[in-house]
Amino acid sequence: MVETVFKTIKNELIWRTSFQTRRAAELALGRYIDGFYNPRRRHSALGYKSPTSFEAEMAITE
Repeated sequence: MVETVFKTIKNELIWRTSFQTRRAAELALGRYIDGFYNPRRRHSALGYKSPTSFEAEMAITE
C-alpha cells in the first residue's frame, strides 16, 4: 500500500513540477500531503470518498 501512495505522489506532484531547491520540494510535498492527499483526495480503499467525508460518515453511523 505504501508503494501505491509514493507512486501517486510522484505522479501527481513530483514528476509534474520543477523545483528550484530541495527546500521548495519539501514544502510542496508537505502542502500536498497535509492539504490535499490526506484530507480531500478520494481514495479507492475508502470507497472513493475523501478521508474527511469517510470520517464524517463513520462518526454518524457509530
